[in-house]
Amino acid sequence: MKMSDIPFGTTAWAALAATEHPGETGKALWRTQQFGEVRVRMVEYTPGYLADHWCSKGHILFCLSGELHTELDDGRVFTLTPGMSYQVADGAEAHRSWSDAGAQLFIVD
Repeated sequence: MKMSDIPFGTTAWAALAATEHPGETGKALWRTQQFGEVRVRMVEYTPGYLADHWCSKGHILFCLSGELHTELDDGRVFTLTPGMSYQVADGAEAHRSWSDAGAQLFIVD
């Protein structure tokens, strides 16, 4: 990821309108900022959320609260709790996530 032509700025995440993205179950609420080719999101998964697709997009993901489970297409499962992160490149391991109790994440992709 190359970040260029992004002037210094701040983001009041709570002031951004959330967009709703339904999962197979539950939903994800995204507050999104786009900086050129870089998308930055504050995402909240509701309790019982299960992604409705396998994702092959690269992300750097940081868990702010709650608990997030991510399954890779090879069957491995990883659990993030507050203060943990994961990173995966575009086109690397396909993954999908779920949260039993809900989670809040900060994601750069």
